[in-house]
Amino acid sequence: QVQPVASGGGLVQAGGSLTLSCAASGSELSNNIIVWYRQTPGNGREWVGSIAGPLSTTYVDSVKGRFTISRGTVWNTVYLQMNNLKPEDTAHYYCNTADGLRRDDWGQGTQVTVTS
Repeated sequence: QVQPVASGGGLVQAGGSLTLSCAASGSELSNNIIVWYRQTPGNGREWVGSIAGPLSTTYVDSVKGRFTISRGTVWNTVYLQMNNLKPEDTAHYYCNTADGLRRDDWGQGTQVTVTS
């Protein structure tokens, strides 16, 4: 079972950018649908976006036009490029495979904090 881990979070001012990475040690993610979720304290996980195949992406309305999901050139990494960040984007971000999502099996996430 592939267990991807998100990394690359940090502290950024509103309007800034961050790129998160999603990778699974020893495993390629190229054959997996990859989903990005985020969670704030006291709330459930919110779906942010997904990538299926090499280029097919979907996003929650609140991030459309600002966030972009893409696969790395060797397909063992998936990226979440976040531009024009807003304070409401502050959350703990997770990536997962569709299978991991179905099993509710989550790896370590990464914190993104956006200051106003």
